[in-house]
Amino acid sequence: MKKKAIKKNREAKKRGRIVMTASGNISEYEKKVRQLSTLMALSTILNSTLEQKEVRKRAIEAATRLTESEVGSLLLVDEEKNELFFEVALGEKGEKVKEIRLKMGEGIAGWVAKTGESVIIDDVQNDPRFFKGADKKSSFVTRNMICVPVKSEGKVIGVLQAINKLKGGKFTKDDLEGFISLADQVAIAIEKSRLYQELRDTFFCAAEALADAIEKRDPYTGGHTKRVLQYSVAIGKYLDLKESELERLRLAAVLHDIGKIGIEDSILRKKGKLSPDEYEMVKKHPVWGAEIMGHIKQLKDVIPGMRYHHERMDGNGYPDHLHDNEIPIIAKIISVADTFDAITTERPYQESLSVNVAFKELRGSAGTQFDSRVVEAFLKAYEAGDIIADNINKKSSYLSSCK
Repeated sequence: MKKKAIKKNREAKKRGRIVMTASGNISEYEKKVRQLSTLMALSTILNSTLEQKEVRKRAIEAATRLTESEVGSLLLVDEEKNELFFEVALGEKGEKVKEIRLKMGEGIAGWVAKTGESVIIDDVQNDPRFFKGADKKSSFVTRNMICVPVKSEGKVIGVLQAINKLKGGKFTKDDLEGFISLADQVAIAIEKSRLYQELRDTFFCAAEALADAIEKRDPYTGGHTKRVLQYSVAIGKYLDLKESELERLRLAAVLHDIGKIGIEDSILRKKGKLSPDEYEMVKKHPVWGAEIMGHIKQLKDVIPGMRYHHERMDGNGYPDHLHDNEIPIIAKIISVADTFDAITTERPYQESLSVNVAFKELRGSAGTQFDSRVVEAFLKAYEAGDIIADNINKKSSYLSSCK
């Protein structure tokens, strides 16, 4: 029986087929196929998001799964300091490891980053390049390791590590080949997410600059956009909004008053009470803002938050007299943040009122003007210290985070 199995195995190797030995071991060919299949699946998962944090986390999960290792880590190059830092480190001691920074050339990872070469190390503890501080910091014992550079356009941007082969095994050349292929995929994913982040940041900064330009026309409301943004994001977190929803909320909060570009200075800067006609003109700013930004198709999910932030739950708001569930949650959030800032900030036509008065106003109008859930989320955020009190009752200037 054994002789027949060995003969079949030899014949299969010649033909490139997959077979099992008499003892039930998988052939090297099948291992290779399985590894390539895993690599393809992991590549799909890795490239299914553009969020930088998620890309990097998935990179390490893919690394440990592909190599069947205990833990893994992704170190990125800090070009300014010429150091490596742990961007992601899995395992129970991951957070401790992330506190460590390595100089270029220091430790095995630093050596790989400096030389651009990949290594398998069977006995890490006795390797002269090993940085023992990581194990000491994390109370972790590193036995063996695969370490490969992550390169973009020929330049090392990081290092990928897989540590401690499971079941006490050793990393193989096939593991190394697969790991190098994965590192190439990781580099592509990181670069794509970086470019996406740069584009997103550029767009956000352009939106902030536009909002800043509008605020400069009205010196009495300086800092309003910044405060509404801060309050809105705090509320959103207590409503457990998804990251994509928070992103739309941020943009809508920054752009919510952009339509005021169409209001004459004589109205915008008027110190006294507005006439009925002047007030009707001011009420058009949500529509004008939506029309202006409507030319940017990528903002289609942001525009409702801008257009409807003056709607009321009872239908007595503007511009479209929407009721309750007809009003998007983003608009409801901005409405509360906008009102709170209006009450607690000094304006030419009114003095600023206390936080307690503002709270009383919000609570009293919950269910009629405001969504009760949003008011409750705002109060929780304030009590938790997520609403920065220093912004309140001050004529703070609008300081863009992009500067």
